[in-house]
Amino acid sequence: MRPIAIFLPVMCTVLLITACGGESDQESAPTGVDAAPDNTQEVLDYYASKPDFFSFKTVADLPDDLVWQDGMELAEIGSPKAKKGGTQYARLQDFPRTLRLVGPDSNGSFRPWILDDTTMQMGHRHPNEFVFYPGLASSWAVSNERKTVYVKLDPAARWSDGVPIKADDYLFLFFFFQSTYIVAPWYNNWYGTQYTNITKYDDHTISISVPEVKPDIDSRVLGLSPVPQHFYKELGDDYVERYQWKYVPTSGPYIVKQEDIRKGRSITLTRNDDWWAKDKKFWRYRYNTDKIHLSVIRDTPKVFESFKRGDIDQFGLNLAEYWYEKLPNEDADVQNGYIHKTVFYNQRPRPTYGLWINTSKPHLDNVDIRVGINYATNWQLVIDKFFRGDYVRMKTGADGFGEFTHPTLEARPFDIGKALEHFSNAGFTERGPNGILINEAGQTLSFTLSTGYEALKDVLTILKEEAAKAGLEYRIEVLDSTASWKKAQEKKHDIQLSAFSVFLEMYPRYWEHSHSDNAFDKAFLEDGSVNPERKLKTQTNNLETIAIRELDEMINRYRASDSKEAMLDLSHRMAELLYNHASFIPGYVQPFYRVGSWRWVRYPDNFNLKHSRSAGQYFVHWIDTEIKEKTLAARDSGQTFPPQINVFDQYRSD
Repeated sequence: MRPIAIFLPVMCTVLLITACGGESDQESAPTGVDAAPDNTQEVLDYYASKPDFFSFKTVADLPDDLVWQDGMELAEIGSPKAKKGGTQYARLQDFPRTLRLVGPDSNGSFRPWILDDTTMQMGHRHPNEFVFYPGLASSWAVSNERKTVYVKLDPAARWSDGVPIKADDYLFLFFFFQSTYIVAPWYNNWYGTQYTNITKYDDHTISISVPEVKPDIDSRVLGLSPVPQHFYKELGDDYVERYQWKYVPTSGPYIVKQEDIRKGRSITLTRNDDWWAKDKKFWRYRYNTDKIHLSVIRDTPKVFESFKRGDIDQFGLNLAEYWYEKLPNEDADVQNGYIHKTVFYNQRPRPTYGLWINTSKPHLDNVDIRVGINYATNWQLVIDKFFRGDYVRMKTGADGFGEFTHPTLEARPFDIGKALEHFSNAGFTERGPNGILINEAGQTLSFTLSTGYEALKDVLTILKEEAAKAGLEYRIEVLDSTASWKKAQEKKHDIQLSAFSVFLEMYPRYWEHSHSDNAFDKAFLEDGSVNPERKLKTQTNNLETIAIRELDEMINRYRASDSKEAMLDLSHRMAELLYNHASFIPGYVQPFYRVGSWRWVRYPDNFNLKHSRSAGQYFVHWIDTEIKEKTLAARDSGQTFPPQINVFDQYRSD
C-alpha cells in the first residue's frame, strides 16, 4: 500500500522517442532566496513535543516473543537471462511541473518513474502472491496484539548519494508528512491519524504502531518509504519554491542528473551503478536498462508513428482502434516478427475510470441533476463502440475488493426517460432551440466535461452526443494530464473523466475520496449543521466535494474498526449511500492490458504477473542491443522472423 491514490495520466502506456541534443535547460532554483537555516533542532524539538508519538529505546527493550520473517522463501522476480545495458525509449504525455515528490503539481505523468515504480519501501507485495518480500527491511515482525510492526532495516541500504538509510529517515518521514510546509493536506491527515507511534531502538531497528487492529497491519507499515533527512535540512516555508527542481536522493535504481533535464522536451533516467540492492534477491534481475529516455509527446497518434518507426520501444495497445486497426495482426511488422503483440490478463482492484461530479458547483449540488446525469451517461455505448466490447461496465467506485465490494449494486444504465424525469424534478422541464433543457430562470442544463486523457477525447464526444438526447449539454475540454489534475484538485472542474489507480489492498478507502475533511476546511458545526462559512479544501482527492455528516461518521467507524465483519457492513452501507449521492458515475473496467513491443524488448519466459497494472511495472524486461541491431538490419534487408501474438490468460477471472 502507498498512502495516496495515484492519478492515472494516460490510458495508452508507451515507451518513447529519440533523444534530443543540446544543453540542459531545466528551470533552475529560484534566485535571490536565502539559504534556510539548518532545521535539525526544529526536528528534534518536534520529536520532543510529541513524546507519545516519537519514542527512543534500545534493542534490549524489544519484546522477546517476536516471530521474525523475511519473505525469502518467495519466488525470484525476473529472469537470470536478463541482460544489463542499453537504453529504453519511452514517452511522457507532458513535461513535469516539478521534481518534488509531494505538494502542488507533483502528481503528474512523471511520478511513477521517480516514485511509485522505482523507489523502495520496507517491504513490497509479491506480484504473484499477496505477501511481502524484503525491500529496505531485512526482516519484520508483527506484535501479538497486531497493532505494532517491528522492522530491522537492511544495513546495506543507501540513498543514491551514498548516505546510509537509517532509522532517523523514518522518524523524519513523520515530521515531513505531518508538516504544513509541504502543502499536502492529505498527507498531513494520513500520517497524523493513521499512526500512533514510531520507536527507534538503534540505527537499523524501528517499530511503528497504528491505532486499531487491521487485517492489513503489515501493509500499513511495510509500505512506507523513508524520507532523506539530510536532503531536507532546508525544509521550511519556502519548500514549494526551494525544492521545485531539486532531485531528491532515492533508494531505488535510477537517478536523474540535472544535465538530463531538458525543459519541455525530455528527461533521462540513469541506472545507478552503485545501487545498493543490485545484487539482492527479488531485485537483481530487474531495472536492467542503463538509461530510460522519456520524451514529451502529447498526442497519441504521434506516439504511435514514433513507435512504428522503431524510435519507441513499446506502445500500449489497450485502445481498440490501435489493437484492431492501427496495428492489426495482419500488419507487416507483426507478421514479419519485428513487432510482438501481447495480451496480459491479471487480477487486482481496477482503476476507477468514471465521471467525477463536483457537487460544489451550481446545479451539480442538486441530487436530481446528478442522478439525471447518471442516466444520461451512455457508458455501454462507449464500451461497445469505442472499446469494441473488450471492456466491462464498472459497478461501483469500489470494484475489485472481493467481499468488501457491494454484492448487488449496479451502475445506473443509460435511460433517457429516467434522466428527463430527474431533470424535471430539478426544474429543467423545457427544451431550448438547440434541444438543451432550460429552467424557468432561463438557465441551460450545461456543464464542462473535461479530461486529462488525450487518447480518450472521442469518449467525451460519444458521451456528449448521447447526453444531448436527454437535454444535457456537455462542453468538452481536453487538457494535458498535469493541468487537468491540477484543476480537479483545486475543485475548479464541473465533471471530469479521470481515474485513480488502486494498489494491492484488502479493502477500499473511503476517507480520502468521500470524507468532508477532504472537501471543506470545516464542513459542519459542533451541532452537526452545515457550516455557512466553510471553504473548499484544495489539494485533496475528494474530487466530488462530498460532505455528508452520516457518511463521515461511518467512515470514522470504518477507519477505527478492528472487526472485519463491522468493516464489511460499513463498506456496503457506504457504497449504498454513495450510490444514492450519485456524484461518481462508474465507467469501465479493463480486465487486461495489451502491448506492442519491438522484438528487442525481452521479457522472462512465459512472462505474466498476477498483480500488475502494466507490462513494465516491475521492470523485469530488458533491451537486447544485439537483437535490436539484427532486427533493424533484417527490416532493411527483408529478412523475417516468426510472428509473435501471445495471450497470457492464466490469471483471467471473468
